[in-house]
Order: sequence, then structure tokens, then C-alpha cells
Amino acid sequence: MKKIIAFQGVLGAYSHLACQELYPDDDYMPCTSFDKAFFAVQNKKADLAVIPIENSAAGRVADVHFLLSQTPLYIIGEYFLHIHHQLIGLPESNLDEIKTAFSHPQALAQCSNFLKCHNIAPSAQTDTALSCELIINNNDTSIAAIASKSAASLYNLPILASNIENTANNTTRFLVMSREHTIPQDDGQKFITSLIFKAKNIPAALYKALGGFATNAININKLESYLLDGKFFAAQFYIEVESHPDRQAFKNAINELQFFSDGITILGTYRSHPYRDGHA
Repeated sequence: MKKIIAFQGVLGAYSHLACQELYPDDDYMPCTSFDKAFFAVQNKKADLAVIPIENSAAGRVADVHFLLSQTPLYIIGEYFLHIHHQLIGLPESNLDEIKTAFSHPQALAQCSNFLKCHNIAPSAQTDTALSCELIINNNDTSIAAIASKSAASLYNLPILASNIENTANNTTRFLVMSREHTIPQDDGQKFITSLIFKAKNIPAALYKALGGFATNAININKLESYLLDGKFFAAQFYIEVESHPDRQAFKNAINELQFFSDGITILGTYRSHPYRDGHA
């Protein structure tokens, strides 16, 4: 039976492309926002959600990081997608007359050098592919969209400039979210475990909380902080570590983390993608 994979955006969006590469034989559910993609899985309208979390050039996707601290879903996988942005216009447009570019804020940030060089003003929209529909509706030859080749093909629009991203190795990392907390068996390979914790409000709490990972030789790949309830003294942290919960070193590190935190939530354990080691 085919699975239903939820994603934020419309057909032709980069999240849709990631879904197609990860699950080529399944069905896809476009959602207008990240939280609706999460809710689709929570409410059993979809089986999984594929969600972007960070980009090599533009950094983290802030909305997703806050959702991760609130969702009951679990992370069961990661995927890295090379992103190549196209400047897409109306059939009558040409590059010299483009004054404004519509796209998602992440895409605009990833193409900032090109936009500055051509004196094109960025205009933030909710989605890359949807921006193609917006320029059709505006019917203004001075407005273009930044989106994928797939989006240009879907909307039958010409590409005015190809591969306009700031860096050639422009890559977005996606997480696969599920209702099921499935942990793969530890076969000695590299795993990533994502978790959230709140550090105690005492001196050096964060330093001591993370010390267990250092003393047990566990690499921390990511550390992100959130303010809780608008208070500047109460912080919650999202971390990703290279380990598996069944390993004794991980158990030792978690025991120490528990001593200096006010609660730990394991968001998921999943295989490290080969991209991390330069194999993709």
C-alpha cells in the first residue's frame, strides 16, 4: 500500500522534490504551512512528513525548530537535497527588465548575491513553486520567481537565469517525521539522536549538562537554544548527537544530562545520511 507523504508547499517545491527522491513510489500531500504538515501526520491524514530544517547557506528554518519543541511526532530519518535555484519569468519577460523576485525567504537568502548584482528586490512569499503562480496572476513582466526547474516546467514558464544560488554546494537538510517512535537496531553504523532538554537555572548548568557527551566521546553535531514563555532566563535546547540509545556511552551521557536538566525529550534516532561523510 502506498504511503502518503506530507510536505509544506505546492507541487514543484523543493520539499516536494525531496519527497519524490526519498519516496518515489508513494503519494504526496501538499500543505500550506509546516504546522499543517505536522498535523496531517498527527491526525493520520498522512503517514510521514518531510520537513526542511536547515540550509548550508541560509541557516536554520526557524519555524521548524520551534515546531520540533512542541510536536508529538518523532524523527525517523534525514535527507540532504542539493538546491539549484532558477529565476523564472513570464513568457514575455527578459532578465534586464526584472525588478522584483518572489520566493520563500530561504530561497531569497540563498540567492542574495545574484539579486544584488542585478538590482532585483526580494519579495518574501510562502513558497518557492507557488511564486510561479503568483507571477502569472500578477501578469507583470518586471516580476520573476525563484524556484526549481520542476516548478518552471509545471507552470510552463521560461527560465531567465539558471543556478543563481550563492554557492555551488547549496544543500538543504530535511527531516522525516512519523507518529511511530521506531528506533533502528544498532548495527555499529553511525546514528544521529535528536533530543530536547531544559537546563536548570544554575551557574554552569549547560556546561555540566553537556559534559557527559564529552567525557563519553560522543560528538555533538548541533546545539540550538529557545527562550521559554518569553523569559530571557529560561532556555530550552535542541541537540543532535552521534550515538545510539542502546550504547553504554549514550546512557552514561544521558544520566549526567538528567542531573543538570529539568526534563529530556528524545525526538528520534535515525541513521546518519551518507552526505555527512561526503558519499552523496
